[in-house]
Amino acid sequence: MQLAEAAFHDPAASAFPLFGPACAAALLAGVTACLLLPALPPRWLLGLLLVAAIPLLRGARLRPLGMLLAGLAFAVWQAGAALDAQLPLALQGTVLTVEGRIVELPVHEPRRTRFRFVVDDVATQPVALRGRTLQLAWYGEELQPRQRLQAGSRWRFPLRLRAPRGLRNPGGGDAEKFALAARLAATGFVLEPTLAIRLAAPTGIDAWREAMSAQIAAAVPGASSRYVRALALGDTRALDDVDWARLRAAGLTHLIAISGFHVGLVAGFCALCAAALWWLWPPLARWLPRPFAAGAGALLGAFGYALLTGMAVPTLRTAVMIAALVAARWLRRRLRLVDTLALGCCVLLLLDPLAVLGAGFWLSFAGVAWLLWCLPDAGGKGPRALAGGFLAAQAVASLGLLPLTVLLFGQASFAGPIANLAAVPWWSLVVVPLALLGVLAETLHAGLGQWSWQAAAWCFDLLWPLLARIADSPLAMAWLPAPRWYALPLALLSAFWLLLPRGLPGRWLALLLWLPLLYPPRELPAPGEVELTVIDVGQGLSVLVRTARHSLLYDMGPAIPDGFDAGERAVIPALHALGVLRLDAAVVSHGDNDHAGGLRAVATAFPMPLVLAPRGSPVAGNRACRAGLTWKWDGVRFRVLHPGSTFPYLGNEAACVLRIESAHGSALLAGDIGHYVERKLLAEAPTWLRSDVVLVPHHGSDGSSDPGFVAATGAKLALVSTGADNRFRHPRPPVVRRWCGAGAEVLDSARSGAIRVWLGRDGLRLREQRSFHPRPWDAVRRRGETAGLCYAPEFSRP
Repeated sequence: MQLAEAAFHDPAASAFPLFGPACAAALLAGVTACLLLPALPPRWLLGLLLVAAIPLLRGARLRPLGMLLAGLAFAVWQAGAALDAQLPLALQGTVLTVEGRIVELPVHEPRRTRFRFVVDDVATQPVALRGRTLQLAWYGEELQPRQRLQAGSRWRFPLRLRAPRGLRNPGGGDAEKFALAARLAATGFVLEPTLAIRLAAPTGIDAWREAMSAQIAAAVPGASSRYVRALALGDTRALDDVDWARLRAAGLTHLIAISGFHVGLVAGFCALCAAALWWLWPPLARWLPRPFAAGAGALLGAFGYALLTGMAVPTLRTAVMIAALVAARWLRRRLRLVDTLALGCCVLLLLDPLAVLGAGFWLSFAGVAWLLWCLPDAGGKGPRALAGGFLAAQAVASLGLLPLTVLLFGQASFAGPIANLAAVPWWSLVVVPLALLGVLAETLHAGLGQWSWQAAAWCFDLLWPLLARIADSPLAMAWLPAPRWYALPLALLSAFWLLLPRGLPGRWLALLLWLPLLYPPRELPAPGEVELTVIDVGQGLSVLVRTARHSLLYDMGPAIPDGFDAGERAVIPALHALGVLRLDAAVVSHGDNDHAGGLRAVATAFPMPLVLAPRGSPVAGNRACRAGLTWKWDGVRFRVLHPGSTFPYLGNEAACVLRIESAHGSALLAGDIGHYVERKLLAEAPTWLRSDVVLVPHHGSDGSSDPGFVAATGAKLALVSTGADNRFRHPRPPVVRRWCGAGAEVLDSARSGAIRVWLGRDGLRLREQRSFHPRPWDAVRRRGETAGLCYAPEFSRP
């Protein structure tokens, strides 16, 4: 009761209520500051922070400072515990047999099934995995055995695991951050599917969700079925990449996932049902007054629906806000909406401070905060007032959330406001209620919900062609380069300035503050200079080469059929984030999948007028890559050294070797050549091998980097592109020692992330993505895996 009194304290009676807006902002600032640090503070500091925070929380005027320290300490504790729970290095790659339960909904793909697995917290399980959550995959050509992997079922699996690892590129997703937010202890795969044993049939809420989703799929044929499942149950497994691309382009992703408005609809319906029951049966009021019963119905509906749809941040935020409003009414206290939002923020952060690592948290709370600040009194009567309030809300949300959208996703949907004008009322007031009504009817009696789901699909199909056309228009989506750190606060200040009341002089000058976000510096080389970026694509290769006005892509990374495509997931986001507007040429060094797999995806996003590939390569270009071919861009010369016109296609040995010569240095991209071609080049053109920067051949394998070749290059910097914990154990230690002994610094993309190198008038400069943006969850730096590579501190690292 004391906590409730503090939460709903009259703002006039205290400078800063415990769960008021100021304290909520301070708590959020403390949590966020902790997770933005390059490393977590030492654990002993946690106790000092708590000791300092407790007396500050008791005083009214210094409570925000106390909440700031408490948020910092709480985040240190939670993040540290989540990182400590990850798989120890000693167990990485070992075979472990575990028992547990499948949670959430498994994703069935043509060649694999992805699912989350919670290991039983019992003495028979490996100590390091007891009670931990794993992200697993079951690979197999046949779907039928994998379909037995149902949510809520219990299994025994032989697994091969590793700590969560991911790629680190400009503009790319951060798998390690995602794993930390989801508290994943390890990722891995079922080692021998024939040894997998199902111990118990599906039970629980996730099993109910999966069964209900299957009933919707059976009742609603056609493409709209997957959208009805998403809107009714939050089941987005059937949405493919094209669907998500259209939703992002139209700015509708916030609707296709279960939103707060959906929770409000269910809570309101349950409140009305409870009030109606009390009205029909008045003796119930002797046990509980009708207003209390309506509030209890709203609470049950809100939290029950949030639980049934996966407990996403927007749904949980709305459920907490509804709980605050109900509690305020039960306590007979007046509560402002801003206080409700602040209380919801505090409760969510106390439940899970790592929620701030997800984009949904920021978009959810920021959207509501903008609306409360700009439209505090919106709610006039009559159709005209409602229409005006809706248009104003769309304008405020579009402008206020644009900075966050650009920062989080690197893109802006200019068609979003138009598409939302039609989609928000139609989906929220027609499609979603019909879909939810079908779920309720089907729960009461099998087969009763089919007509409602079919009606929801029919209503969805009425509007979707128009929304798809808007999303497919060329002006729907704009990709923006990665901005500097100061771009977001300036853009938020501009949005705040623009949304101030009318009549304020000089308001339109705020548009200038958008420039750092919408037109950030692209760090392009000057004429005669060259920049190379080794994109982190895992066990493969992709290198972007830029001059002052031209761009060339050397290889595009690997692609697994119906699985990970580095071209789509790593190369394209990196090109967008680096501000690449077009590719003037591309080189497919040879046809192996780890170099050419991502070509199709990249070519779709960036049409390539010139594609060079070795003659006879299974992945053909429109021009042969052969020795002697040269061209010049912006004072930088490109020269192909291998293969010759008579050299047959021999896979790795036929890889296209490209030399780049500038006024300030040279670089050698050697593909996957081995000792034979290295010695051949050494005999035919030793002077052309001399380079400041060398892409180590064949990812640093034992069959490459001949000692004579290494010495002939005279490289200052040797770059290796490998995947973390790759099965080939690239780069091999003898190869690394060979390059280090020749005086080169050796960097590996698995440890450094994307590596950017500039050859310019300021000398050789480089930037490692992991070092440039270090974070507490950076597994490489935390585990000290840089051992074995050599480091040259004399290079400038801007």
